[in-house]
Amino acid sequence: MAAQAAVAAQPAVDVVALGESMVTFLPSRAGRLADVPSFDRGIGGAESNVACALAAAGHRTRWVSRVGADGFGDHLVEAIARYGVDTRCVGRDPHRPTGIYFRTADDRDTDAHEVLYYRAGSAASAMAPRSVDREALDAGRILHLSGITAALSADCLALLRDLTAPRPGRPLVSFDVNYRPGLWSAGTGEGPAVLLDLARGADLVFVGEDEAADAWGVTGGPDAIRAVLPEPATLVVKQGSGGATVYTEDLPEGAPAVFQPALKVDVVAPVGAGDAFAAGFLSATLRGLDAERRLRHGHLMAAAALTVPGDLATPPARAHTDRLAALDAEAWGTLRLGPGWTDGVPGNAPGNVSGNAPGDVPENDAANTEAKEEART
Repeated sequence: MAAQAAVAAQPAVDVVALGESMVTFLPSRAGRLADVPSFDRGIGGAESNVACALAAAGHRTRWVSRVGADGFGDHLVEAIARYGVDTRCVGRDPHRPTGIYFRTADDRDTDAHEVLYYRAGSAASAMAPRSVDREALDAGRILHLSGITAALSADCLALLRDLTAPRPGRPLVSFDVNYRPGLWSAGTGEGPAVLLDLARGADLVFVGEDEAADAWGVTGGPDAIRAVLPEPATLVVKQGSGGATVYTEDLPEGAPAVFQPALKVDVVAPVGAGDAFAAGFLSATLRGLDAERRLRHGHLMAAAALTVPGDLATPPARAHTDRLAALDAEAWGTLRLGPGWTDGVPGNAPGNVSGNAPGDVPENDAANTEAKEEART
């Protein structure tokens, strides 16, 4: 309840996100890393992705982290700030470098996909309870964290334990499990137990059905995951292309959970969708929308990320997502989104929003008709 009161207090920042961001090198063409002749530079980081998406959607966000006192650190801070994120609390480390990684252009789910991280000993891995500005972290309505940070170092884990522990005046703590087996020591089994413990201390938790199976051996669906994680006031179980289920305190009477199917999307690249979903859900939470709308805004923000090549997409205008989120169940189920759909707002080029026929959103009620008209202008 203290966390909910903090949300209602309207501090100067909506969401504070803490975590490592890295410079990413994206291949100029498909193929093995050994064969790619050149790379384009980008940015990537689960928590900063959420902060950037929320800032682009009109929320006040802050990113707290550490980067090296190097050119890559300069690039990260400047690029993230251009999204409208407050980066003044990002520390510069003169002794440790900014993390970088390379990846292939292939789908992450294929055997051919390669990712090479150069983040061991990075500036961000030196984050610790004593080295971050606690006032800056506690200044938001929501503090967003992920399990990736806990895997970077013992100091980072101590910081995550500190931030998810009960304390007076704590903001609402959002935690994305983000289980990355490769970041945890092989064979120790430490990662899954740590992530479960951290998730139990958070107020709002995002976890994929697949990662719950991989990390904790939970295979009985969302209800089984809720049984393992009864503590968070809000638990969001992401079910891949099937949809997502939320367990929370403000559901309709008699409803143990709410499920919303995912949208049909013409995928350009599968990267960044999980972070975008979290951003959409948090955006709707900040606006006080109901559970169904929160899930739908998560799906819509994920669709924006899925229909662009990189990790980050410009979100659609709020009125556009509000109209699509208001569609009835039948219209939502037939909606299909493709590249350019986020431009389907007045004054921009027509977006690729379709229902039963190209360019159509089914006209089942007034909200459906408004969405259709907006998509066509």
